[in-house]
Amino acid sequence: MKIWKEGNLRIGIKDSQEIQAMREGGKILGIILHELEQMVVPGITLLELDKKAAEMMANHHVKPSFLGYYGFPNVLCINVNDVVVHGIPDKTELHEGDIVTIDCGVIHKDFQTDSAIQKGVGKITPELTKFLNTAQKALDKAIETAKPGIRIRTISGVIQDIVEKNGYSVVRDLVGHGIGHKMHEDPPVPNFRDEAGPMLQTGMTIAIEPIICMGNRKVKTLRDGWTMVSADGSYATQVEHTIAITQKGAEILTKRPE
Repeated sequence: MKIWKEGNLRIGIKDSQEIQAMREGGKILGIILHELEQMVVPGITLLELDKKAAEMMANHHVKPSFLGYYGFPNVLCINVNDVVVHGIPDKTELHEGDIVTIDCGVIHKDFQTDSAIQKGVGKITPELTKFLNTAQKALDKAIETAKPGIRIRTISGVIQDIVEKNGYSVVRDLVGHGIGHKMHEDPPVPNFRDEAGPMLQTGMTIAIEPIICMGNRKVKTLRDGWTMVSADGSYATQVEHTIAITQKGAEILTKRPE
């Protein structure tokens, strides 16, 4: 892996073998999240989902990225309703009408991949369906935009425009990130227009993750030191893929099974 320096940033440029390792890990992560998505029904507990994820990781011979990361106690981050990120799985049951994000990362051949799915539990309101669809559209359009020669700020602007035009807010305290040997690497990938950021080039791998709220963008951290919720109690959601920048554009490394 080569290191490209731009300002204070040190960005890992992966070769074909390293991207292949991430592709393999991302495929496994996609399988895990696809299985978990099928399990999201009223009555299931967050711990049951976490246990299933741990079992699948063991079966696929990958390690969990989150468990023990800065002391995080679980394999998954599960965020329900007003939880924005870093929700700790417990015995809480999901209920009809809830919305949930399941965020997961795995380590395969010393490389990390990171991805998150969002889903309504049972039947949800049209307003929540629109909210979830907006986050997904923002992610999809950002990935379509990512290619060599495009600056990070362009991706950020695509996300911000889609989210805000639909009447929602982009959380500013949390951003996407580079990823590779470490979960969080350079460059930052904001979901809002900030500095221009580095120019994308072939071999970069980044995690794009729109994180949005139905209300205002402010968040607060609960007493557990991890769980971040919307400050106004409004619904929040997150969706994420790890991608590789190729000569042809962006390759999604964490695709779900067809």
